[in-house]
Amino acid sequence: MNSTKVAVVILNWNGEHFLKKFLPTLIKNTPKYEVEIVVADNGSSDGSLRVLIDYPSVRTILLDKNYGYTGGYNRALSQVEAQYYVLLNSDIEVTSGWLEPMVAFMDKNPQVAACAPKLIDFNRRHCFEYAGAAGGFIDLFGYPFCRGRILSEIEVDKGQYDTVMPIFWASGACMMLRSSCFWEVGGFDDDFFAHMEEIDLCWRLQNQGYSVYSVPQSVVYHVGGGTLPNNNPFKLYLNYRNNLSMLHKNLSLRALYVVLPVRFFLDILSAMIYLANGKISFMKSVFKAHRHYFRCISMLNSKRRLLKPKKHASRYRGLIVVDFFILRRRKFSRLPIPVDKY
Repeated sequence: MNSTKVAVVILNWNGEHFLKKFLPTLIKNTPKYEVEIVVADNGSSDGSLRVLIDYPSVRTILLDKNYGYTGGYNRALSQVEAQYYVLLNSDIEVTSGWLEPMVAFMDKNPQVAACAPKLIDFNRRHCFEYAGAAGGFIDLFGYPFCRGRILSEIEVDKGQYDTVMPIFWASGACMMLRSSCFWEVGGFDDDFFAHMEEIDLCWRLQNQGYSVYSVPQSVVYHVGGGTLPNNNPFKLYLNYRNNLSMLHKNLSLRALYVVLPVRFFLDILSAMIYLANGKISFMKSVFKAHRHYFRCISMLNSKRRLLKPKKHASRYRGLIVVDFFILRRRKFSRLPIPVDKY
């Protein structure tokens, strides 16, 4: 048995402002018994470490440089012993009783490898937050969306998604993981650096027969965009690059031959739209991601062979851009996804 039941692990990189703002609330609202709070510093150059001196109850792990989300968490979690990991962004404000519903749910459901709280926008506290809302999904061609957020359309939280239900992915901003399952599938893919890594992880977990759930009785508030803003070309490059890598690794061979040609076409169409709107750097990011993908096919094939899936996870049987732009389904509740089964 692990000596600590839950380790709440914040991966920090130059987040001095967020640590000052949100760490006291985390300490106040997190149970002391069988819970350890850890801050793993990803080679920060600001005053983050000076902030942590004031919190002796918080364990600090120092990494020698910025390894990104994936490499940072892999290295940090290898030094943490706990039954459950909670990965928590530094720009999140937790609420009273935020942790207990997830722990209780995981205790009762040993086949569940990961779960996520409901993410609410810190600055618009009546709305879901873009990065996770009330649970993540992907469509047949790998486009992610959320229960409460489809593409750019973010819903107001009226309690409409307060049911516990299986989802495809839990947001990396705040997710609880069964540590044994995390290491069983090899942790995060180091090569992703950041973005899409949580979807890739949850996909691999499901391909091994585990489930991922939304537990909206747990609520946190997320600022979002704390490391890379949404209009950053590098962030766009990571999203396109990692999405293609994720599809190549996790799809069945039959699905891969169908999905990738369609994705290439849709990505090129997106690049042309960026060009038409004068976003040259965004267009270049798309093609840069494609060049990276083709250079790395041999490595991705090696990763496919290592994964050895027991099953293939179910995706949303549609194309979310068609739902959004043509069928005008701009709320999750209008999609043909059963609430009790996915």
